[in-house]
Amino acid sequence: MEFNTRLLHGKAVRKYPDSAILPPISQVTAFRFDTAEEQAKVFQHKAAGFAYSRVGNPTVAAFEQRINELEGGNACIACSSGMSAITLALLNMLCAGDEIIAGSGLYGGSIDLFEDLTKFGITTHFVNHVTPEEIEPLITSHTRLIYSEVIGNPGLRVLDIRKVADFAHAHGIPLMTDSTTATPYLVNPISLGADIVVHSSSKYINGYGNAISGVIIDSAKFKWDFDRFRALDGYRKFGNLAYTIRLRTDIWENMGSCLSPANAFLNIAGLETLGLRMERICSNASRLAEALNGIDGIKVNYPLLESSPDRDLCRTQLKGFGGGILTFRTGSRERAFRILNSLKYAVIASNIGDIRTLAIHPDSTLYIRSTKEQKESAGVFDDTIRVSVGIENIDDLIDDFTEAIRNS
Repeated sequence: MEFNTRLLHGKAVRKYPDSAILPPISQVTAFRFDTAEEQAKVFQHKAAGFAYSRVGNPTVAAFEQRINELEGGNACIACSSGMSAITLALLNMLCAGDEIIAGSGLYGGSIDLFEDLTKFGITTHFVNHVTPEEIEPLITSHTRLIYSEVIGNPGLRVLDIRKVADFAHAHGIPLMTDSTTATPYLVNPISLGADIVVHSSSKYINGYGNAISGVIIDSAKFKWDFDRFRALDGYRKFGNLAYTIRLRTDIWENMGSCLSPANAFLNIAGLETLGLRMERICSNASRLAEALNGIDGIKVNYPLLESSPDRDLCRTQLKGFGGGILTFRTGSRERAFRILNSLKYAVIASNIGDIRTLAIHPDSTLYIRSTKEQKESAGVFDDTIRVSVGIENIDDLIDDFTEAIRNS
């Protein structure tokens, strides 16, 4: 079954009540039981069912099942936001004294989160690009995780998932990938060896800019050393399932980071057009990047350009696509602002993955807490514009950006 067909007719698409083609929105806090004994079993996780929407909800479960099928995971847990998903995915397996190795070209919010984790005794060491060569010198007896975005946002470096996963596993370390910008349409990181995948599903998975959410997908393939991964020690009896079991029944439940049923429904509805949107978005992004790359005074960054070191990796790992984001440098902050203010079709907004083209000046918005070194590692300078390309007619987009640049 091909991708777009699976979105509509996959195993996770159930027969919903009253023959509805989408799951109903179970907009309730609690669920009725016929007996106290039945309720007790569900609360104690001894029987399937729903007891309280912070712990589980039918609409949210329907969304989780669809994402899990697309990613080929063992289980998916939906959270209230992408940042919540990343936070819980990390805290589920890390303790004070543990160390992470991560790419420096991350989304600004993720960099800020890693900085916050230092206050809990969890240290992150950054590398310019997540490769075995750059990772190896930083591995210590305290290293517990390698973390990277599949396509960096906004650095746009592409992770060689198979190579890094094999290297990590040889050292007894799991690989966690943020695949927000790639989406399941371009790649399934688990199939290439990643152990845990996170998405800000507010972005491309939703596609319409109307619902915040995040997801965590566990492969359940990593063999946990419970003497090293102390956070999972109480779940030894579950073996490879320890990560999922603790996440579902402990930290996710206790932290209260549940996804609202209404947002889950909006994400399901948006998800069904993911393949069509991504094909158009990636095509538009590639053509826009090529067009802007020919304008004097503009320096464009996009993974499929001939100048990109990751062009071949896009072809072999990402189905020949380069994703839906590009950045370009304008020469000065003032010129960047003039270009942004002159655009007719691109909306000045902070999201990515919308059907609309969105543009932003990252240095003055998304990276205001980052150091100069962190910004530069992420490809963010005071003259950088990030563009999340939408589904508009590409000739209109090219004309819009070209005119704004030439009049700046």
